[in-house]
Formats: sequence, structure tokens, C-alpha cells
Amino acid sequence: MKENVNSIKSAVYESEDMKMRDLAYLNTSCKLIYLDSMVDKKLIERNIIEPLLDCKTETVPEAVIKNAEYSRTSDLEAIVDSLLEGSCAFVAEGENTVLLMPVAASDQRAIQEPENEHIIKGAHDGFTENLNKNIFLIRRRVKDPGIRIKSYVLGSKTKTNVSILYIEELVDHGPLEVLFQRMDAIDVQELQSSGELEELIEDDSYSLFPQLLSTERPDRASSYLLEGKSIVIVDGSPHVLVSPITFFSFYQSPDDYNSRWLIGSFFRLIRVFSFLVAVCLPAIYIAVVSFHSEVLPLGILYAIRVQIEYVPLPPFFEAIVMQLVLELLKEAAIRLPSPIAQTIGIVGGLVIGSAIVEAGFVSNTMIVVIALTAIASFVAPVNQMGTGARILAFPIMVAATFFGFLGIVLSIAALLIHLCRLESFGKPYLSPVSPMHYKGMKDSFIKAKKKNNTLKQT
Repeated sequence: MKENVNSIKSAVYESEDMKMRDLAYLNTSCKLIYLDSMVDKKLIERNIIEPLLDCKTETVPEAVIKNAEYSRTSDLEAIVDSLLEGSCAFVAEGENTVLLMPVAASDQRAIQEPENEHIIKGAHDGFTENLNKNIFLIRRRVKDPGIRIKSYVLGSKTKTNVSILYIEELVDHGPLEVLFQRMDAIDVQELQSSGELEELIEDDSYSLFPQLLSTERPDRASSYLLEGKSIVIVDGSPHVLVSPITFFSFYQSPDDYNSRWLIGSFFRLIRVFSFLVAVCLPAIYIAVVSFHSEVLPLGILYAIRVQIEYVPLPPFFEAIVMQLVLELLKEAAIRLPSPIAQTIGIVGGLVIGSAIVEAGFVSNTMIVVIALTAIASFVAPVNQMGTGARILAFPIMVAATFFGFLGIVLSIAALLIHLCRLESFGKPYLSPVSPMHYKGMKDSFIKAKKKNNTLKQT
């Protein structure tokens, strides 16, 4: 026993939070070893120490302890990993194996509604940082025995648990096999969040378009699971990844399915249109003012010309400066505490905007254009897509500055070519538009109407 204890102490570098408790179980010298910072001492006392001390008959420790889980091993690496995850090791004299019992401290936050994905009508629970709790939230909604779970441990230093969930009868096995291959190929020292994993397994990490959908909503993840997609859950992260995914999935919201199909379809079309506005509106303004003023009615043209007459900056630099100011204000509002962030938003939106216009650096029309662009980008239910749309606006503005409408058309053509070539785990990113699949169109741009097949129409 002394040799086994010394081996364990050496493996964890004799950490000061490693505690040992001497026991005499049926006249046999024993030790309990655990990391004080990782365990629940009440569980150790109630489930392990008291049953062992009260036992008076010859029996193995496994038959006495009250812990729900336990295992025996002689692998030193497995013992150390279990201690780091919150297990307690029972070492006995004359035994060449160690009894491991999970007694990890539970300090996870309660289930709450995600702050980044608010909805009007629907469930108000969200994923947490606990892997098992997240699986519970999905299984509570999808009570299908066909759900399969494949687990990984990634990161040689962090040893992060990752689980992939899918329904055997519904999943498309082609993208699933691609996902398994990429997970097997991961060899990193650390993995602490789903964002890091997303970058390691996506098809094109240089693209501004995310190829996995990240969500904190169990209802959303469950609906994709029932559509035949796979769910990737990373322990320690409340963001769950969905694969494969398409462009139009980023503009769908659970509110669509909680509303009547006409209302859901209307708002979904508005969201898809908002992407075009966020990407093209500043460039269209620059092209009209710089090259194609004849497309405007005379009254509007006169009003714009009067406003930009004394503005020293060209329209391109106006747009760039205001876009950057918008991004700075957004970042400041995110990083600051909520009460201060609200003040910054009001000051930035009203005081600074009015001061810039009155100083003559930017025209009123440009303020309106940038405001509409920002609102259109914030419409996207998934923040990743909105941020990508705002960044895409910059190169299109450059093209509009030099070539006018021709530059915008060429930029949009290049963007469409990129989207047509982009894939998510072997599936076309623009499906069902490219390649065209008419049956799949019914739930992309518009919400498909639910039908009760057994209900007779009268």
C-alpha cells in the first residue's frame, strides 16, 4: 500500500490539496486519497467512510459503500485522471488495484434562459456548463431510445469530455462519418470551449460564414436532432454545436415554429432580407452618391447633395469611420457592466452621433444608412452570422468606391461563388438552393405548414 500511495503522490507532484485519510477496514490498513479542491466531503463521509467503519462482516468494499458508481483499476494514469475529475481512491494493503468512487463537488449554475437567444413564445431554459445536465435537457425533450452518444476526451492537458448525440434512424451517416474522422484526428494540448472545437473541425476556417451552428437553447438543438443532424456538446461550455448546417438555418428561430405558419414565414423572410441589407446598403449608398446619382428622384438627390456639400470626407471614408465607431460602441457595451453599458449605448447613439453631424464630419444620410445596416445585422438570431455580415460590408464598400454598381455586382457574384463552393461536413452550404431541391425549399425561406394527416377537412 505504501508503494501505491507514493506512486499516486508522485504522479500528482505531491500537490498540497491532496488529502489522505487512514482507515482500518476489517483489520486491514487502508487509505482514502482525494483532492480537497475537487470533492464533496459530505459525500465522502456519508457514502464511503461511515459504511466502511460500520461494516463488521467479511465482504469486499464495493458491497458496503453507498456510492452509485465505482470502478477498480491498476492503471496509474487512469487513477490520476479520476482524482482530477473529483473521484476518491481507496487503497488497501495487499491489493494491487485501487477502488475509484466519483464524489465530485457540484457547483454548477442553475438552468436559466440564454441571454443571447431570447424568444417571445416558447421554452425559457438553456444549456449550462455541465455535460450531463445538457444531455438531460435534450433527452427530456426527445424521449427516443434511438439516441446514440459517442464520447471523446480531447486535450492532453485539459482532458475535456466531448459527447456527440444523434438519432440512429434519422441521421445522415455521410456527414456523421466525416465528423467522427475529424474528431479522431484532433491532437491538441488544450480544449476549453466549443468555439475552439469548432475551429478544429469546420471545413473552411478562413471563411466568415460559420459551418457549425452554436446555440444555448435545448429546444433548438432538439429540433435539429429530430431533423437528422448531430449535436456536439463540450463539457464546460454552454454552447452546443449542430452539424451539418446550411446558410438558411442561421436565420431561423424557435419563434417561427411557435407561431402560425404565415407569421413565422413573414419574419423569416425579413431576416433573410436583412442579410442583404447589412451587406449591401452602405455600398449602395457610396455607389449612388459617387457614380449613379441619376437613379435617385430629383427631390431626394437635392436633399442628399445639400447634406454632403460641406462634408470634408468622401462617402467611403464616412462609411468606414461610422462602421468602426459602431463596432467600438458594440464592443464597449459588451465588456462593460450592464448599467454602464446602457449609458454608453445612449451616449454613443445620440450624443456622439449628433456631435459628429453638427461638426460636419458626417452627413445625416450616412448616419441613417449605418443605423439601418446595424439594425439589419442584429436581426440574425445567431450572432456569428450578424458579425460576418458587417465584416463583409467592408470589401463591398471598397468595390463600390472604385467601380460603383459594377463593383457591387462583382462582389456579390464572388460571394455567391464562395457560398456555392462552401460545405458543412460534405453537405452544400446553400442547400436547398444550390443544388436546387424543391422539396427542401418549403422550410428554408418560409416555414412549412404543419398538417394533421388524420384530421379530415370539412
